[in-house]
Amino acid sequence: MPIARLLSRRHVEIALGYLAAYVLLDWLSYVHPVGSFGITPWNPQTGLSFALILLFGAEFMPWLLVAPVLADGLVRGFALPLPAEIAAAVVIGGGYALATALLLLPRLRFDPTLGSRQSLVLLATVAVGSTAIVAGAYVAILVAFGVLPAADFGHAALRFWVGDVIGITVLTPFLLVLMTRRRPIAPSWEGFVLVALVLGALWIVFGFADAFRLQLFYLFFLPVVWTAVRFGLEGVTAGLLLTQLGLIATMHLTGQGAADVTAYQALMVVLSLTGLAVGVLVSEQQRTQQQLRLNQEALSRALRVGTTGEFAAALAHEINQPLTAISNYARLVKAAADPATASAASDRLIAQVERAAEVVRRLRDFIRLGRSETAPATVPGMVQAAVAYCHAELDTQGIVLQSRLARGLPAVKADALQIEQAIVNLVRNAAEALSDAGRYDGKVVIEAERDAARLVVIRVRDNGPGFDPDLAERATAPFTTTKPDGLGLGLSLARSIVEAHGGRLSIESSPSGATVSFTLPPFAGQRHVP
Repeated sequence: MPIARLLSRRHVEIALGYLAAYVLLDWLSYVHPVGSFGITPWNPQTGLSFALILLFGAEFMPWLLVAPVLADGLVRGFALPLPAEIAAAVVIGGGYALATALLLLPRLRFDPTLGSRQSLVLLATVAVGSTAIVAGAYVAILVAFGVLPAADFGHAALRFWVGDVIGITVLTPFLLVLMTRRRPIAPSWEGFVLVALVLGALWIVFGFADAFRLQLFYLFFLPVVWTAVRFGLEGVTAGLLLTQLGLIATMHLTGQGAADVTAYQALMVVLSLTGLAVGVLVSEQQRTQQQLRLNQEALSRALRVGTTGEFAAALAHEINQPLTAISNYARLVKAAADPATASAASDRLIAQVERAAEVVRRLRDFIRLGRSETAPATVPGMVQAAVAYCHAELDTQGIVLQSRLARGLPAVKADALQIEQAIVNLVRNAAEALSDAGRYDGKVVIEAERDAARLVVIRVRDNGPGFDPDLAERATAPFTTTKPDGLGLGLSLARSIVEAHGGRLSIESSPSGATVSFTLPPFAGQRHVP
């Protein structure tokens, strides 16, 4: 270990903070000791030692040897002979240094954030095992040096083991979560209720006859398990620390005997392990649900990109329409001798430019954000806008465009521009089919009515040759076309728009013409449009 790291300011500050906290915790928890030794029913300083190494690394292990000697001198005035003091420091500091070194082994993959059941099981297993070894060795030293009768070995070792286990299971997870996750629980009424339940359990447990106290201790399971279920590991670690502090303070104030304190602390070990187990399971479930939500959002984005991939590929197809109109109106402006005609053509040209910009903006927003600007829209209004857009183009081709709309159609919740674009695509496809077939009496009819399911149905009929039977089943798939210069995106784009609005597009074809229809759900609460 480099000397520079040991002498660095950060290392020295952390080490001094650890030593001060170790001595303070040893002094605060020095209740119901066995003799004048540091054998108490709760040793939070042991939990602090575990947290130090797990958080800051093995370079702090030498301080685990210094802390027990310093605390013993300041708190108990060196109650042990010097050889026993040194041997005790080696056993306590060295034993827990080896225990934490075991947890830090890369092959164990211990996570200091306690983000998995495996990490919690490792911490609990090492804590139970190492404290048992250290407790037995420490008490054996006391017996060997003659400062503790051999007959008291079992009692003293049990007290030491319970104190260290509870110190690790309560304080170490709290410090690990506090230092690694840094997500304090915001105060809430539920938190205050849980604190009140802990205080109520303390009052009930120590307010009844002694014969019922150990049985009533299980009342503490209610607030602890509730905290674990509601707030996960972050909440239960704080709840366990609060319960432990309340328990120790209440036992001290009510004058409980040493045997009772040890029994309560043994139950507290069970409560701590139970609460931590539930907390880590809940936290894992919360992370799994969060990851599932992220995956669902990613999948939704992927599906949107897959669907709007057709939109992106159709951009040239869509922009070509207003650009063609812009070109025609620009020629009309240039050739017009009448200022009024030129002005009207200019207005229409500007309108087409704005429409092209709006199409691009809506497409960009939908791809990036997955949203449409939906609002209550009237079917006649959308059909009329589409007719106005296509009328001039179809007139130049000699194709008649008509609309037949049923009365009393309800409004629909839709992005009007997208639905208009879908109708325009269907009309243009029909017109192109009529032109390619050489029909001199071409006709396209836009119809709208309600079907038996009370959905709004919009149809685009033509009297052309219909769909090629070989392509009819996959006509709405992207890049399916019979046109030499077509992209095969008109029907695909219309289908994507309709499905994004909760509708369905269908095709009917016969030698006397083709019909493409789609449904839109009515907007609840809207008045019918006459």
